[in-house]
Amino acid sequence: HGSNRGLTDPVIITAINSFHGRTLAAISATGQPKYHKGFTYGGEMVPGFDYIPYNDVEALKAKFEELNETPEELKAQGRTRGVAAIMLEALQGEGGIVPGTKEFFSTARSLCDSTGALLMCDEVQVGMGRSGTLWGYENLDVEPDVFTSAKALGGGVPIGAMMARGEAATTLGPGDHASTYGGNPLACSAAVAVATYISEHNLLQNVIDRGDQLSAGLAAIASKYPSVLGDVRGWGLLKGVVVKEDAGCTAGELVGDAMKEGLLLVPAGTAVVRFVPPLIVSEGEIEEALDMFEKAVANRAGGGDA
Repeated sequence: HGSNRGLTDPVIITAINSFHGRTLAAISATGQPKYHKGFTYGGEMVPGFDYIPYNDVEALKAKFEELNETPEELKAQGRTRGVAAIMLEALQGEGGIVPGTKEFFSTARSLCDSTGALLMCDEVQVGMGRSGTLWGYENLDVEPDVFTSAKALGGGVPIGAMMARGEAATTLGPGDHASTYGGNPLACSAAVAVATYISEHNLLQNVIDRGDQLSAGLAAIASKYPSVLGDVRGWGLLKGVVVKEDAGCTAGELVGDAMKEGLLLVPAGTAVVRFVPPLIVSEGEIEEALDMFEKAVANRAGGGDA
């Protein structure tokens, strides 16, 4: 897309603490240096990516303006720099379960519209109903030009997909790009089955209801043990609870404690415990999970806070 617009040095803006995948360009797009370790060439990742703090409107505006100016040394070589796209997660998962703000995404949309850049949303973790809407961006009152999906799309069967609209949908022509397993009949059949189940079983309402239940339960535990836990945040059935700096443990250690109680969790960074239960989870299962988690927290708090 950038090349079609005459950019010899197209740049994609992504966010600090983002996560976009494990292939080389996707790791380069990921704004977390810990994931770059071991994959650099001469200390550099794949060029063409720049990063701004997530939800920082002014930083996004400044970076967008900066990158749409071509430095003199590039001009001297007949090159042109510009922003080809802004790529964001609607909610940062690996970055600590941080939902995007409507102002931030509205700004990103407006900036892209002003130059013809693409707004791209990474829906791999938050999409397919996990946020309580089918796609995470629907919580933000914007419509991207491109969004990606994987993970839940196949219900455990490996599949990835990219959806595009408008000019973005015609950027790649036949033979321009390909995938060895693209269109795999087994994977596509699994994706159709998942989409059909979501549609026919009102699964989004269960995500909303169980998500509300999970938030309320986590907030109650955090209130009971304020020396260990802080804010509860997230959408639908993608929730995180902050582990305080002086809690005496990291999120990973608290996750380990929960596993001993029979509850499988995963940290999101060092300071957030992430809850990503199945979208078909029941009210009783949420209650059971909350009981297990409270036992793990209580052990860390020494039985309770005064």
